[in-house]
Amino acid sequence: MDCKKDKNMEACTCSYGSCSKKGLCCECIQYHRKSGELPGCFFPKDIEATYDRSVERFVRTFQERGRWW
Repeated sequence: MDCKKDKNMEACTCSYGSCSKKGLCCECIQYHRKSGELPGCFFPKDIEATYDRSVERFVRTFQERGRWW
């Protein structure tokens, strides 16, 4: 399977400047999963910018804002 990094970059919302996984979704998901987190693209922009990518933060945001932010 070919990586579609250029296409993925169009939708990548990660604001971490020196992230080496930008556009490499499979690597990003694996990295965050090992840390007990979710990737930044699972969060609204304002929450993603806090770098709190915990599952708890995701659930709290989902409960507060609903399915679509």
